[in-house]
Order: sequence, then structure tokens, then C-alpha cells
Amino acid sequence: MSTLLNTSTLTDSSASRRASALPNWLREPLLHFIVLGGLLFAIDHYLVGKTEDPNTIVITEEVDDEADQLFLDTYGRKPDDKELTALQNVWLDNEVLYREGLSLQLDKADDMIRDRVIFKALSVIDANVKVPPYDDKLLRDWFENHRAKYDEPTRYDFQEAVMSGDNSEATVRSFVTALNSGTPGDANAGLRVFKARPKTNLEQSYGADFAKALDSAPVNEWRAYSTREGWRAIKLDVIAQPKPAEYDNLRGVVFQDWTDATLAEQRSAAVKLLAKKYTIKLEIVKP
Repeated sequence: MSTLLNTSTLTDSSASRRASALPNWLREPLLHFIVLGGLLFAIDHYLVGKTEDPNTIVITEEVDDEADQLFLDTYGRKPDDKELTALQNVWLDNEVLYREGLSLQLDKADDMIRDRVIFKALSVIDANVKVPPYDDKLLRDWFENHRAKYDEPTRYDFQEAVMSGDNSEATVRSFVTALNSGTPGDANAGLRVFKARPKTNLEQSYGADFAKALDSAPVNEWRAYSTREGWRAIKLDVIAQPKPAEYDNLRGVVFQDWTDATLAEQRSAAVKLLAKKYTIKLEIVKP
């Protein structure tokens, strides 16, 4: 089934989502245009340009299929609906830049290399972006609104005794009892030591329930924990409490981050404006 969308469907409506709903990996300057669009969607141009009209951009089901697979290879799971929509918009922005690069003949002497044409088109946009006036109050406010980026999170030092065979609950609990009593356990078990791991890392690796349980765990005691990969033998060593960041110590970093984010927003707005000249067609059949 082919659905005709006006440009605002994938640009205007998604622009507001980019500031709040998009995952962190889509918010980094230039990454939005170059890495994800140029590398993640390594699809031959003919797959997504099935039209002779240079002002029509077709997003086909092959785009979603390739995105699903490459996202799975990178993150170990398929993208959810919001992430897939975000990735479609990343590809669309790159396609607009690619078309603009071709119209400006930026492909000359470049062997029609897609990512280079995109980069050249983005360079044309970059020539017109500039840092707006700012003062210390603006930077402080930006710092407070993005404090999670700068505050030192709670960090955990812990050890995991990795068993060589069965990791059922009963087996792991028995193993833990042996470890706490000083009795030799599985002779083939290995020891993994983790230092200064933030809670987000624990949640990604072991699951949210494990991260929550570790908060109330006793120090220097082996315990059996249920994780997303099964039961594990874990011993907590240290919990380092979170530390709030101080603006005065990070002003230079904050200024650079604010500058990068501001210029990235200007680039996105410029690409969205260019996209208004194209008709966007979405040819994806939803199950």
C-alpha cells in the first residue's frame, strides 16, 4: 500500500518530537546527518529513489527492513515505533541533503559518493549557521535544564562469579552459600569485576529489577539475583553516591555543548525548510 504524505508529515510533526522523545543517540551534533544517515542506512540510492521526479522522495519498506536489521545488530533489539519514525526522519533529512547536493552539482569530481555529497550539502548549510547572542544567565538556564548530562550518577562497584554450567535459581543459591561460607565452589567459575558502573548501565546489562535490588544489597556478601539473562551470583563492593555538578566548574563545557546543540537545531530547521520543496511518499505496509 502506498501512502502519499505532505512534507510536514515527516518534518514539521517530527521536529517537536526530536527535542524530547528521541533517544540520546539521535541528539548529537552532525551524528544526526552523517553517521546514522550515511552508515546506518547503507541502502543503495535506487532502492529509495524509484521515481524520475527529482522533487519526489519515496521511503520504501526496504528502508524499514534495513533499519530493523542494523538497529538489531547494533543494540541487540529492534527499534520501537518512535525510534523507527525517528530513523525514517534521519534518512529523510539525508536524502534531502543528497538531492540538494546534486542540484548544486556538489557531486562533481567526487564519483557520486553519497555520504560525501551529503556532507558537502551540509557544509553549504553550515556556512549560514551562527552562534546567537548569549549571556551567563542563558548558559546557566541551559545547564539546569540539562543537569542530568552533567551530574555524577550513583555508581556501583561489584563482582560477579560466572558459573560454567547450570545457572538455575537453586544452583546459583547453593553456589552463593558456598562462596559466603568460604567453601570452594564451581572450580570452573570465573570472576568478573566491575568498577564505577552507573545505574543505567546495570539496567541495560542486567535489567531494572536487578539495579533496584542492588540498591538495598549488603556490602561484601555474595547473593543470588535474578537478571534478564537468568540467575547470577553477585557481590556488592561499594555504592558511590551521586554528586550534583557545579556550573562554575563546567562553564566551558556547557558553552560548547550549548553551541553544538544550538547549531544542530539551526541545521535541522534549514533541512526542514529545504524538505518543503519535495513530495514525500511512504510505501510501507504495516503488519
